[in-house]
Amino acid sequence: MTPAARLQAVIELLTEIDDIARPADAVMSAYFRNRRYIGSKDRSNVAQTTYAILRRHARLSWWIERAGHRPTPRARTLAYALLEERRNAGVVLEMFSGGKFAPERMTENELALVGALDTHTLEHPEMPEAVRVECPDWAEAPIRASLGDRFAVEMEKLLDAAPLDLRINPLKANQASAIKALAKAQIVAEVTQWSPFGLRVKGRPPLGSVEAFKDGLVEIQDEGSQLVALAVAAKPGHQVVDFCAGAGGKTLAIAAMMKNKGRVVACDVLAGRLKRAAERFRRAGLHNIEAHPLTSERDPWVKRHKRKFDRVLVDAPCSGTGTWRRNPDSRWRQLGPGLSELVPLQANILDSAARLVKPGGRLIYATCSMLFDENEGQIAHFLETHPEFTVKPVADVWAEESFGPVPCDGPYLRLTPARHDTDGFFAAVLDRKAEEVTAETADEAADDLEAAELEAADLDGAELGEVDPQDIATATDA
Repeated sequence: MTPAARLQAVIELLTEIDDIARPADAVMSAYFRNRRYIGSKDRSNVAQTTYAILRRHARLSWWIERAGHRPTPRARTLAYALLEERRNAGVVLEMFSGGKFAPERMTENELALVGALDTHTLEHPEMPEAVRVECPDWAEAPIRASLGDRFAVEMEKLLDAAPLDLRINPLKANQASAIKALAKAQIVAEVTQWSPFGLRVKGRPPLGSVEAFKDGLVEIQDEGSQLVALAVAAKPGHQVVDFCAGAGGKTLAIAAMMKNKGRVVACDVLAGRLKRAAERFRRAGLHNIEAHPLTSERDPWVKRHKRKFDRVLVDAPCSGTGTWRRNPDSRWRQLGPGLSELVPLQANILDSAARLVKPGGRLIYATCSMLFDENEGQIAHFLETHPEFTVKPVADVWAEESFGPVPCDGPYLRLTPARHDTDGFFAAVLDRKAEEVTAETADEAADDLEAAELEAADLDGAELGEVDPQDIATATDA
């Protein structure tokens, strides 16, 4: 592709991302899948440029609007070429030639925009701090309240692209042997700072064809996500529920820690994601996982399995503010519920999942958010209404399990990009008191009887074993 053709592809991609209510990576995958004639080097260039523009959305838009223009995909691409790539205005004009595969010729307004931006750089002293660090209006107040004087440093770190982290499968490898296996494919990796199962890869090599990946020695998973799975502290023989399992990244980590002994139930309201995760489970050689789709967080399955699990992980749906360096478009496009809807939904999910924890068992609540209302505030509310649970400090979990240095101070696992070089994560570990039968209320006893009767009637939905292997696609997300 010529430089002009690459630029046109970027404009087309940005337009589709603006118009299609799907994550940018999914839009991008579909775009390239429908244009297989685009070579790998050109795909890489177009994708990198598109993501670079998405990471500078607020700053580019600020400049464009300052010049009296709308921040359209063409305008943002123009502004990026001038302000960030520092291309000469004449060169940019030539690229917008209107020729075959090239962008259309500039309008009068676009020519005026080029004149206004020419010779400037992306940063400007009059630019508001929230714009400079790419913080959307809806999130500025809650993030400032949560991060305090670390607002700017953490938000600036979120501007960087996320590193590529892998988690070794302890059933098949250790960190040293996995590093050697990756080296055979000319992939350089080193051990992570916090996770005893983590590797950080240099660059972004394609892993799909690498033997270590295909054989299940390693899985793609951010180091912060690995630490959340460690906080579950599941042991061989435990009965465990991953209540919001999604694509199964944490499910895999938990099941591997259990050495294929015991039982892990992966639940989610999106049955399709559980089906796709099944291939990952098989590749890892894990047979202690079963899947159960839920109709909602109040699915009858929960009541039928009340107080039966040693560990219950609630990786709740959230604002995703901790993953913005990985998903830069999610700052600006609301593809799911807003914060006002998420907070009560999280509370309802946590309340329902807590019923699964047996006396003496453990509930782990986690998000990939850095907002107080979704994290510490959510736990404070839960403890007020569930006095049978108490907080277990994360330092105690790490000491008991010999995980190494504790990543953070305080009772909770609170990870941020600037402090830990991971995605932003929060996790709270809650122990359920070992209650005596005599302490149960009449209502609780009646509920237990009803749950036992329902289970005896075998009203459960289909488990993983009933999924047709031919229907299962390879999971690509971590």
